[in-house]
Amino acid sequence: MKLYLGLDSSTQGIKGIMIDVEKGSIVRSEAVNFSSELPKYKSVDGVLSNPDPLVKHSDPLMWLAALDLLFAKFAKNGALLGDVAGISGSGQQHGSVYFNSASEGILAKLDPRKNLPEQIAPALSRKTSPIWMDSSTNKECREISDTVGALKLQQLTGSPAIERFTGPQIRKFWKNSLDEYENTQSIHLVSSFMASVLSGENVSIDYGDGAGMNLLNLKTLGWDAKIADATAPGLLGKLLPPRPSSNIAGRLHPYFAKYGLKPGIPVAVWSGDNPCSLVGVGAASSGTAVISLGTSDTFFAAMKTFKVDADGYGHVFGNPAGGFMSLICFRNGSLAREKIKNDCGVDWAFFDGSFKKTIPGSDGNMMLPYFVPETTPLVLDPAPVLAGRENFRAGNVPPDVKIRAIVESQIMSMKLHSGWIGENFSTVRITGGASRSAGICQVIADVFQAEVQKISVPDSAALGAAMRAANAVAGTSWKELSAKFAKTTEKILPDTKTAELYKSMLAKYAELERRRGG
Repeated sequence: MKLYLGLDSSTQGIKGIMIDVEKGSIVRSEAVNFSSELPKYKSVDGVLSNPDPLVKHSDPLMWLAALDLLFAKFAKNGALLGDVAGISGSGQQHGSVYFNSASEGILAKLDPRKNLPEQIAPALSRKTSPIWMDSSTNKECREISDTVGALKLQQLTGSPAIERFTGPQIRKFWKNSLDEYENTQSIHLVSSFMASVLSGENVSIDYGDGAGMNLLNLKTLGWDAKIADATAPGLLGKLLPPRPSSNIAGRLHPYFAKYGLKPGIPVAVWSGDNPCSLVGVGAASSGTAVISLGTSDTFFAAMKTFKVDADGYGHVFGNPAGGFMSLICFRNGSLAREKIKNDCGVDWAFFDGSFKKTIPGSDGNMMLPYFVPETTPLVLDPAPVLAGRENFRAGNVPPDVKIRAIVESQIMSMKLHSGWIGENFSTVRITGGASRSAGICQVIADVFQAEVQKISVPDSAALGAAMRAANAVAGTSWKELSAKFAKTTEKILPDTKTAELYKSMLAKYAELERRRGG
C-alpha cells in the first residue's frame, strides 16, 4: 500500500492528511493548534503580540515544534507512516523565513535525539517571520512601485505592490535591520522553509507561492532582476531559482525516521495554501470558482488566460496543475462574523438561525465589514469606517438583521471585486469553517446566482497538498485525483427570485464602499 501525506502549515495550526489513492480514501488526519498546544511560544491565534497593530509576526520555531508534535501524534495513534511514499505541503502565503550561512550544515545534520526548534534556531538570521496579516509596509510598497512603475510591476508579477507580500517585507527588513539582512544567506517562504527542513537542504519556492512575493516574473517564471534590485541590494543572490509545483524538492531526511517515516522518500515542492486549496477542492480547471471562508475569506479560480485586476485588489498566482489562478483576499473574514456575533451577544446556533428569520436583502440594511485593516478594498485604518459603518434604515436593528447584513455585505464585496476575472461562474465550491453554515451558503448562491457545492473534506489545503504529492511522485492525473477526493456532498441552488434584488443591492453596496471605505 502506498500512501501520500499532505501537510498544511497555516496561521493558527498545522494539519496533516494521509490519503490512499488506489482506494480513494483518507486514511488518517491529525492537527496541532499553536495557541492551545504550544503555549510556550506565547502566540495568540498564531501571531505574536506587538504594540503596532499593523505588525503581525510569528515565531518560525513554533511551526517546527508543531511539525514534531504532529508526527508524534500520527505515530502515537497508529498511523502507517512507513507506507507513506511521498510528502508535500501547503504554507500560509507571503510569510517569510531567513536563514544564515550555517543553515546548510545544520539542515544536513539534524539529530533525531533533539527536537527541531533547538536545532534550527542557530540557522535563523531573523528570529521572527512577518506573515500575511502584516500591513506595516505601505511606505515600502510605494518605494518599489515608484522605482519599477506600478502598472509594470502588476503586469509582470500579477499583483501591485501589496503590504503583506514578501517583497515589501524584505525591503523593510533591509532598511531597518541591515546587519541581519546582510547576514542572511537564503530567504524562504513558509512553504519552502518547511520543505527545506523535511529535505535537510535548502529547497526552492514554487511558482504558485512565489507569485505572492511581488518578485516573480510570471512571463518568464523566474525572479525579476530589476524588481529584486528595487526591493533590496543583493536580494537575487538570496533566492534559489523557482520551480514548477510538480517537481520533487528533495528526499526525506533520516531525522524523521524516529516517527516511522522512511528516509529518502520524495518530498514534493510545497506550495501556498491557496494554490493547494484550488486543487484540493477539485477546481484545477477553469469554470468553477472557489470561496474559502476562514480567518480571511478568499475567492479564487483557475484562469483561462492571464489577466490582471485593473483595480489592483485581485492577484494572479501559479496553478499547481499548470497555468495560473486568480485570487482575491478579504482580510475581515471570520473576524468580522465573530465580531458581530459577539456584539449581538449570541452563539453560533443563533447566528446560523438568523437567516431563517430574516428576508433576503434585510429590507436594504447593509454594512461595511471592516473591523481590522482590510486588503480588498485597501483600508489601512478601519477606525473612521467603524465610527459610521452601519447603514441601517432603522435605529434599533435586531441582532438577526445585523447578522444577515454582515454576511450579505461580505458576499456582495466578493461579487463586486471578482468581476475583473471576466467569468460568470455557474458553480461555486465552498470550503473553510463557515462553509458548514446553511444560511451563509444560501446567501452565496443567491448573490452569485450560482450553484454552491460543498465537498467532502473541509481541510482543502492539506488535502490538496496530499494530492500534489501523489501527482508529483506517482504521476496520478488531476482528473483522477479530483474525482476521488473532491466529491460533492451537497448542492445549494440559488433562489432565482432574489436575482434582481441582489443586483440592485450590489450597486448600492458599491456606492457605500466608495463613500466610506474604498
